[in-house]
Amino acid sequence: MHTTVGIVGGGPAGLLLARLLHGAGIDSVVLESRDRAYVEQRQRAGILEQATVDALRAAGAGARLDAEGIPHDGIELRFGGRAHRVDFPSLTDGRRVWVYAQTEVVKDLIALQLADGGPLSFGAEVRSVEGVDTDHPVIRYLHEGREKTLTCDYVVGCDGFHGVARTAVPERERTTYERTYPYSWLGILAEAPPVYEELIYAHSERGFALASMRSPAVSRLYLQVENGTDPADWSDERIWDELDARFALADAPEWRLKRGRITQKSVLPMRSSVTEPMRYGRLFLAGDAAHIVPPTGAKGLNLAAADVIVLARAFAHRATTGSTELLDAYSDTCLRRVWRAEHFSSFMTTTLHSAPERSGFDTRLQLSQLERIADSPHAAAELAQNYVGLPIDTTI
Repeated sequence: MHTTVGIVGGGPAGLLLARLLHGAGIDSVVLESRDRAYVEQRQRAGILEQATVDALRAAGAGARLDAEGIPHDGIELRFGGRAHRVDFPSLTDGRRVWVYAQTEVVKDLIALQLADGGPLSFGAEVRSVEGVDTDHPVIRYLHEGREKTLTCDYVVGCDGFHGVARTAVPERERTTYERTYPYSWLGILAEAPPVYEELIYAHSERGFALASMRSPAVSRLYLQVENGTDPADWSDERIWDELDARFALADAPEWRLKRGRITQKSVLPMRSSVTEPMRYGRLFLAGDAAHIVPPTGAKGLNLAAADVIVLARAFAHRATTGSTELLDAYSDTCLRRVWRAEHFSSFMTTTLHSAPERSGFDTRLQLSQLERIADSPHAAAELAQNYVGLPIDTTI
């Protein structure tokens, strides 16, 4: 089998790219190693930037998002026992974000691709990506017990940091910059209505906490914990008590989260990683295959979407003009946005979390920065503009 663009990985990046290419009349094949049920149930991000929403609408995947997604016009910061709201539209020329779980994005894109798109194969385990420095790259994979070969004009790796695509770039040709943070997140899903209509980011002496949501009836909440924490060591009651303690307000001591049955617990390590360049020969890396951000800045899924928007436009430009100018610029174009997002995510993480070896001086610096955001429109605008995402042209 031959295709113009072979896409390794059927997560949101690979699926969105396939839909954008389909809309531009460019054929592709998506190979996903996991089965459909696993991909559709994999819990990940829940915040979508304006550009991501626009791209999903352009791909035909906006109907359920518009009906069920929850627009957010700000976040609340809690620190020093008080609350401060950052209003996005007033600081970003009207831009906002949406709460719509990655699982739902993936379900929408899969349904569309299977209905009228190019081939999408689940359980297709890619064994190797070869010849990317030639005009005829090859993807070798195992599907339904048979070894198969897909030849392509181009290959796009959307299969994550540990995937085959990233390692298809010779080690001498790539550099990976990394940072591992000295704490993790204990995340829960709970059958409880959100206590607030927007996200709450809390800095406290006990550690960071985040109150988010998946729907009007389901809350998504996080606690900073030590690396290596076993979720089984945290009882439901202990989790709720700790969340209440970290979100406590001095002028509203009665404030409490709405408790409900916890349906899922997991621990998420915190790390940053960028692999450069994001292109080698006819292989392009997108999403987690090229970069990872700590979730504090809500950038992971949105960076992946930005990558494939840029890439889809570059493929469309080649198809209509014959020029590879935009494909050649792909890595540099994306890396400017990636490092901006890495910086913002690192800022949010280090400002809100309590490092194990922190001193009283470190804590006072964090509080000073949070006070500045509360008191300075310029500081608040910088946070808001980075949170809602840098503008990007989503027309293909």
